[in-house]
Amino acid sequence: MKRFVYLMFIAFSMILFSCQNNRIQYPKTKKVDVTDNYFGVKVDDPYRWLEDDQSPEVAEWVKSENDLTNSYLEKIPFRDKIRDRITQIWNYTSMGTPFKEGGNYYFFRKDGLQNQSVLYTMKNLSDEPKVLLDPNTFSTDGTVALSTVSPSRDGKYFAYAISDGGSDWQKIKIINLSTGKELSEEIKWVKFSSIAWFKDGFYYSRYDEPTKGSELTNINQYQKIFYHKAGTDPVTDVLVFSNKQYPNRTYTAQTTDDEKYLLVYESESTYGNSLYIKNLTNNKIEFSKLTTSFDFEYNVIGNVNDDLYVLTNYKSPKYKLIKININSMDIGNWKDILPERKDVLNNCQLIGGKIIANYTVDAKSKVEVYNLNGDKIDEIALPTLGTVSGFSGSFNDPEAFYNFTSFTFPSVIYRYDANSNKSEEFFKPQLDFDFNNYETKQVFYTSKDGTIVPMFIVYKKGTKLNGKNPTLLYGYGGFNISMLPYFSTSRMFWLENGGVFALANIRGGGEYGENWYRSGTKLNKQNVFDDFISAAEYLIKEKYTSPDKLAIQGGSNGGLLIGAVINQRPDLFKVAIPQVGVMDMLRFHKFTIGWAWVNDYGSSEDSIQFVNLYHYSPLHNIKSNTRYPAILVTTADHDDRVVPAHSFKYIATMQEKNPRSQNPALIRIQTRAGHGAGMPTTIQIDEYTDIYAFIMYNMGITY
Repeated sequence: MKRFVYLMFIAFSMILFSCQNNRIQYPKTKKVDVTDNYFGVKVDDPYRWLEDDQSPEVAEWVKSENDLTNSYLEKIPFRDKIRDRITQIWNYTSMGTPFKEGGNYYFFRKDGLQNQSVLYTMKNLSDEPKVLLDPNTFSTDGTVALSTVSPSRDGKYFAYAISDGGSDWQKIKIINLSTGKELSEEIKWVKFSSIAWFKDGFYYSRYDEPTKGSELTNINQYQKIFYHKAGTDPVTDVLVFSNKQYPNRTYTAQTTDDEKYLLVYESESTYGNSLYIKNLTNNKIEFSKLTTSFDFEYNVIGNVNDDLYVLTNYKSPKYKLIKININSMDIGNWKDILPERKDVLNNCQLIGGKIIANYTVDAKSKVEVYNLNGDKIDEIALPTLGTVSGFSGSFNDPEAFYNFTSFTFPSVIYRYDANSNKSEEFFKPQLDFDFNNYETKQVFYTSKDGTIVPMFIVYKKGTKLNGKNPTLLYGYGGFNISMLPYFSTSRMFWLENGGVFALANIRGGGEYGENWYRSGTKLNKQNVFDDFISAAEYLIKEKYTSPDKLAIQGGSNGGLLIGAVINQRPDLFKVAIPQVGVMDMLRFHKFTIGWAWVNDYGSSEDSIQFVNLYHYSPLHNIKSNTRYPAILVTTADHDDRVVPAHSFKYIATMQEKNPRSQNPALIRIQTRAGHGAGMPTTIQIDEYTDIYAFIMYNMGITY
């Protein structure tokens, strides 16, 4: 008996020793003595120093964390095989929706593994396309990308904005289309801006030049609209619109197709706007303010003479299309063209003398055609359950193009004739993947408070519901953004290896209009987390998967979602991938454009909202000695939307409080990248390789 006990002790000691050897030795992150007082509640912030993106000490910390993560990922034996297969799937030609302006067609196309899409132009669709701009030549590593493009309506000029390293900051340049040469001027410190042409120039939005070293973190204030005439020094640009009384507001310019009216959208958050209108045919006429608050959204889709067609949710939570005559703009004279109905009116376009209305019905697209009086003429047939986007066309031309996509339906471009209501396939990509082996179903599950929530589930045909399927659940839940069916190249790798993909249409999004959105904001934010947790519970209950085979992923506001739910239910998930997340809910408004999110989240400067934020903030609710899922945080050093300090402080806290956890807590910090836009193909492939390798390895799956 004694010998048996002794052998058991030896065996246990060996197992314990093995587990300790497998535990990760995290870098020791220094702590500083910083405490904030919120309405009598003292909150420590020991990693405040990680907010300084210019500090050599922070750079050294980033290097040590990246070295640790890379050493972990390098030990995954099938990592290179995953990269090879994702690269193989990715190696196809894709195309953006063509658009026509000034007698020319334009479209983006990416051939194979090019880092950035190339912009082509042609006079006629039968012509051989010519390269207008190739962003792959902008930098050797593909990290300088095109963002906004805008040809002048007379076909003389082409303006474009570029982003360096993923930053939201942009530079605007101009091409003379008759000579093909670039003009000498360059407009800097542009951010969140349109390029709205009027005659030989355009309106744009910019900020004052930030102080050196603060470009990626300082709060963005006092945005202004200027007019730039092509061929002139930007120093002489004319200030058109500003408001010194309200530094935390943004301003975006739009001109009508006939260039008769200038529209200025004023916002103080990511939701709701005021609208100003100016008649450009008479310089003596000042701006007229159409609306007086930020309670509703107004989007001018076009005009017919002096009638503006406006998409709005004014007293219509699911949106409607109205007509406003410039000469009688009082609310009493507004006329409903497409009144509110049970489906959400996602967007509208004026094409070929008709109204093309894109509705969202249970988180998927339905497109209908109306005359200018709002009488239904027809409906555009769609190939399957999915999403229509990118309708491009003009009021005086019946020709248009649109994009259709779904989870297993890569983006196909259709050419549309408004006269006949006929669509024909214009471009279809060819991938090394058999889409016929997969199916998509939509289910409706019940959340904690009884709310019915839709969810899409995608998987290989013949998948058995035995609770053993590796499953990836994705969510967002914020900012009135609808998560509709969409195609992801990298996700095909997950599906072909037996993975199930689920997309939960949780509250906070716009899938069912303003009320659905509002029920996931501020003091209602817990609904978002409850909806997501209930989605996971549904997948487990219906035996799609189990907690040991369930991974969750979300980016930006979705990163916040992932951070919050693993604090609340760490037992429910095996792997968590929070990407570029908002993790510090007490200080998010102090960086770059973060102040604009207060409408969604609330602010720690309000006593009631502080209590709510503090209750779910991912950073402030990490528990000690808790078995969290395996965590891989991703962020980027040039992210000036959600600054990387959110992720830095979060992972430092997680590592400090759970140093002996058997599940890793790592961070992957991409250099020369930002919030996601414009990321080159090579970096995308590397990131998705590491994400899928991390998920599979921690689920015990061998590829």
